[in-house]
Amino acid sequence: MMINIEKLKTLRKKTSISIALCKKALEESKNDIKKAEKLLIKWGGEKIADKKSRVTNQGAIFAYVHHNKKIASLVEMMCETDFVSGNNDFQKLGSELAMQIASIPAKDVKELINQEYIRDPSKKVNDLIKEAVIKFGENIKISRFLRWSLGE
Repeated sequence: MMINIEKLKTLRKKTSISIALCKKALEESKNDIKKAEKLLIKWGGEKIADKKSRVTNQGAIFAYVHHNKKIASLVEMMCETDFVSGNNDFQKLGSELAMQIASIPAKDVKELINQEYIRDPSKKVNDLIKEAVIKFGENIKISRFLRWSLGE
């Protein structure tokens, strides 16, 4: 089957998953981007299970202060290598998660990862982390977080 190059570019840009895997997903889905995305998620789920036991001793701490200066948060995200922790997409994810924590209080990491993502309620925070694991090929997790609200 001939792969539609524009669809391949679109899928790659949207998912940041390797060209080879995007191509394979498009081949199996007969150039249907939605089906290809579902295949990538399915395949990624299998990879995620393999990575959960890997040690995460690298990472970064991200902060967010709301524009009214009355709510702030910190989140510690862990990964396997400093290469990933320095990646712009990892940095963006950390910033997004810090904003999520400031926006919707959670008592622990389990509650946080089960929240709807503030920018896209069709996703959970855990879905964002899974997407990052698929993208980077490393175990990624939120190890801890803090949230402050003025006067509390």
